[in-house]
Amino acid sequence: MEFTEDYPSKPPKCKFAQVHGKPLFHPNVYPSGTVCLSILNEDEDWKPAITIRQILLGIQDLLDNPNAASPAQEEPYRLFSTDKTEYLRRVKKQVSEVAGGAQTG
Repeated sequence: MEFTEDYPSKPPKCKFAQVHGKPLFHPNVYPSGTVCLSILNEDEDWKPAITIRQILLGIQDLLDNPNAASPAQEEPYRLFSTDKTEYLRRVKKQVSEVAGGAQTG
């Protein structure tokens, strides 16, 4: 999470780092790693009273419950919308790759 000098009047920048050169496989995370969440958008639902805890809980909820109305990556969005079994397989595969990389590093 990156805070600018305008925080809290402007939301912090939240993004996931790429692992093994790949972005997080999720419908609401852009290939750059930026999280697509309305409370992080100053033109949508951002309010200076939103706490860091609320932001982290919002991201956690988004990871568990993707928002099909706000896609950021085509392939995860398509699979989430049309083939949840394959979507979940791909998510689990990425988790295994990341966990395996953490154990050997």
